[in-house]
Amino acid sequence: MVRFKDRRDAGRQLAAKLEDRSDIEEAIVFGLPRGGVPVAYEVAVSLALPLDILVLRKIGVPTQPELAMGALGEEDVVVVDHQVMAMAQVSASEFASIEARERIELERRVGLFRGSRTARSLEDLTAVIVDDGIATGATCRAACRTARARGALRLLVAVPVTSARTADGLRGDADEVISLVLADGSFSVSQWYRHFGETPDEEVVNCLIQARRRGPAFS
Repeated sequence: MVRFKDRRDAGRQLAAKLEDRSDIEEAIVFGLPRGGVPVAYEVAVSLALPLDILVLRKIGVPTQPELAMGALGEEDVVVVDHQVMAMAQVSASEFASIEARERIELERRVGLFRGSRTARSLEDLTAVIVDDGIATGATCRAACRTARARGALRLLVAVPVTSARTADGLRGDADEVISLVLADGSFSVSQWYRHFGETPDEEVVNCLIQARRRGPAFS
């Protein structure tokens, strides 16, 4: 089942899938911190495109934090998965409490990853949103809606692995979804990687710094 050595390898394979597309020659690549940023870095470097981030926070079920019942994005974006909420028997007030806590963490991470740099305007531009994989799609929907709020004309979601069902669900927010692997049924993104350790904050920051150092095309 393993398809990718690590996130960098997945990013290079994803870049090879995208390299002949003329419609993204002037796009901006956005990595989703934290795990999506090393993937996005390889895509941006291979295609000589600017690299940026969209900071998001998953809103997890209280008894199963890894299961997303929603997600937060910048620009006050909130995505709610009412089906997961109902299944987990989470009330609206519980959701609001977790949302408030995660919003504080989101703002902290915006400061950590972006520093004094202002959020990039996407007016009339194409955004390529990259993650290391998409399970439920909540955070990716939040990313798409954040990019739309900033004026993106076209949105392309590009990932190493997702499911056909999740990809179909994202097409209401993205103009196109590209995945190297379409997994069957329920799956864990980590299943498709040989090495899938947690991406530290420092690696995210270093990816952004290294991209900017490559010159104007990457900043």
